[in-house]
Parts: sequence; structure tokens; C-alpha cells
Amino acid sequence: MRVSRPNDTRYREILERAARLIQESGYEATSMQEIAEACGLTKAGLYHHIKTKEALLLAIMHYGMDLFDEMVLAKVGDIADPVARLRETMARNIALIIQGSSKEVTIILHEHQTLTGAARQEINTRKKRYVRFLEAAFREAIERGQIRAVDPTLAAFSFLGVVLWTYKWYRADGKLGARQLSDGMIDLFFEGLMPRS
Repeated sequence: MRVSRPNDTRYREILERAARLIQESGYEATSMQEIAEACGLTKAGLYHHIKTKEALLLAIMHYGMDLFDEMVLAKVGDIADPVARLRETMARNIALIIQGSSKEVTIILHEHQTLTGAARQEINTRKKRYVRFLEAAFREAIERGQIRAVDPTLAAFSFLGVVLWTYKWYRADGKLGARQLSDGMIDLFFEGLMPRS
């Protein structure tokens, strides 16, 4: 696994501020000049930290994936029961999306086609790792008879669809609290996977 989350506080600030601007306006509509100003830098100063706009986008996506690895995958890998592992993965993934780190995660979802060549391949490789993790857990749960026999790839992408779309409609000031949201989505998803009598 590529560990790219930088230890340099200033560099992280640049990534986070750039991510906020890109999330609000989109990659194409956000200029390096705007990012530099948001970071309190000249454009030349920004280019000291980031060589190109695409390199900045790639760095933001790796930063988002690093946050995901740290806050989700690293916390669930040791859970022996595959259904419990999947449920906890969903809860942690939802929490990551609806909290402050969502901008980096949503940029991965919205702007992945913007990357080209090796940069796109880097991010796709990391995303596929998550899909394989989910498929393996679903496969194990099926083999144990804990859930009904479904296609593990279909289950993995359905899981991702349920979780990753949350940022489009969830509002922190709405009628659903974060815990209510997470519990409700987990219940709906996993009840549908229970073995049929």
C-alpha cells in the first residue's frame, strides 16, 4: 500500500484548502491563482509545493485515500466475523463521508476521470483494493451461511453505491442525526442480505 499522507503541516493545509475550493467549484473552474490566494501564497509559492494542477489533484486524492485507509480499513481489518467487519466498515465509511474529511473523498468520486495516464491508474489501483476487500468479506459471509448467496462483486458495488452517494443528500442539520443515519442504512442494507427462510 502506498502511504502518502504527508507529515508537513503546511502541505496538508494546501491540500485541504485546495480540496475545499475544488469541491465547491469543480476542478476545471478552480484556478491555481485562487488556490494560492486561499493558501496565503503567491502563485510561484504554490508551485514550490505543487508542480502542476494535475499533481495537486492527485495529491488530494491520495490524501483522501490515506484518510480512508486510516479511519476505515485500518480499524476493521482485525474483525474476525465478516458480517460484523462489513457493518463496521459501512459505519466508518459513512462517518468519514458526512464529517469534515468528506471534501477529499467526494473529489475522488467526482474528479477521478480528470486524471490521466499513470495518475489515474494510481488512484484506480487504490480504489480497487477497497472493492476486493469488500468482495472477500461478502464471499466469506456467504461461505459461512451468514448471508444469502449473492454475487460478491454485485454486493460490493451495491455497498459502495449506498455509502458513497450519502454526501449528495445528507444534511447535518436535517431530521436524521449521524448515528440514526448510519444505523438505518446498515439495517436496510444487511437485512436484505439475510438468508431467506
